[in-house]
Amino acid sequence: MKENRVYRDFFLHVDILIMMVIFLVVLGFLMTMELSLISVLFFAVGIVTYMFSEYLTHRFLFHIKSPKNPFLLNLIKRLHYDHHKKPNDLKLLFLPIWYSAPNLFILCLLFYFLTGSLAVTLAFTTGILFMFFVYEWKHYIAHRPMKPKTRFGRWLKKTHILHHYKNENYWYGVSTPFIDVLFGTLKDEKEVETSQTAKDLEKRA
Repeated sequence: MKENRVYRDFFLHVDILIMMVIFLVVLGFLMTMELSLISVLFFAVGIVTYMFSEYLTHRFLFHIKSPKNPFLLNLIKRLHYDHHKKPNDLKLLFLPIWYSAPNLFILCLLFYFLTGSLAVTLAFTTGILFMFFVYEWKHYIAHRPMKPKTRFGRWLKKTHILHHYKNENYWYGVSTPFIDVLFGTLKDEKEVETSQTAKDLEKRA
């Protein structure tokens, strides 16, 4: 797969473009503030927050038992179920903007109410968005026909492929599988049975 095509498919995807605009706006406002070590600290807090959010959302929301309500079922199908059915479908690789943007806004608004500081909130938001793009890129590469250049990148891709094709109950961390270690879901693939529902989450009991 040509490298320019890889970058084009990623950066010109509408959901990525919109989130990139949001990121640049937030970063622009942050640059007008007086930056300090506190700003760096809360940028890091935003990164760590996203790492845990990525894992917990993937495990407990995206893999929720199939809802009986048709509206909720359609939502979760677009968010994740359909992605497991068609893992390499480009249209299903990225989080939809109707999910990402409102969640970002609510989380950062709550953070602002807790801290009362716009500068700290902007730094936190920048960290969240930075890690969001790391997640989207790592997830994108995991499903594209290309081999990561680094050993770590190849390991990341392998763990995500195992989640899709070996057993959906493990390897939830896409950009940061280290969180799987904390929750006991990073396993040796030889110790895990192949799941019959990895490609059809609706059939999970």
